[in-house]
Amino acid sequence: FTFPFGTQELSGCAARGNFDLSQHAQASGKSMEYYDEERKEKYVPHVIEPSFGVDRLMLAVLTSAYSEDEVDGEKRSVLRFHPRLAPIKAAVLPLVKNKPELVAKAQAVFERLQRRYHVQYDAAGAIGRRYRRMDEVGTPFCITVDFETLDDDTVTLRDRDTTEQRRVTVAELLEIMEEQIDG
Repeated sequence: FTFPFGTQELSGCAARGNFDLSQHAQASGKSMEYYDEERKEKYVPHVIEPSFGVDRLMLAVLTSAYSEDEVDGEKRSVLRFHPRLAPIKAAVLPLVKNKPELVAKAQAVFERLQRRYHVQYDAAGAIGRRYRRMDEVGTPFCITVDFETLDDDTVTLRDRDTTEQRRVTVAELLEIMEEQIDG
């Protein structure tokens, strides 16, 4: 894998020959030989030892997902995980936290989605900053509950990668997410 700091292997495959089993047989006093009926001969099998480093694999995933771009003249850091791989699938964001009816509706949406996916609820700070926080941790979808939601039961669904926003009904929200996440 080509990391920003150079090329490193993610896995290894060591052809150990019959050394390990021969050493084990010698130390334990038990034969590790296999009898081949077809050839009518005994032999000590050879061992192939694959190894995978979880730390390097995770570093490769993070390195592949990390990017920086500019939105509305502002630089942002983004983890572009595939939605299936993202640890947080969506964030539910009430537009403001001081309107009980908005908070209640946002909590209801959050609880509904939480039955199926790992989602986060965030009401702290300006909506733009909340979007950026979710972009930085790789959350593919932000769901904004606003005053229009109270009138027509629609929410704003924001895509992390394109920053496009569209209105969808609460009823179709789970179906849209399942299609994007589960394929």
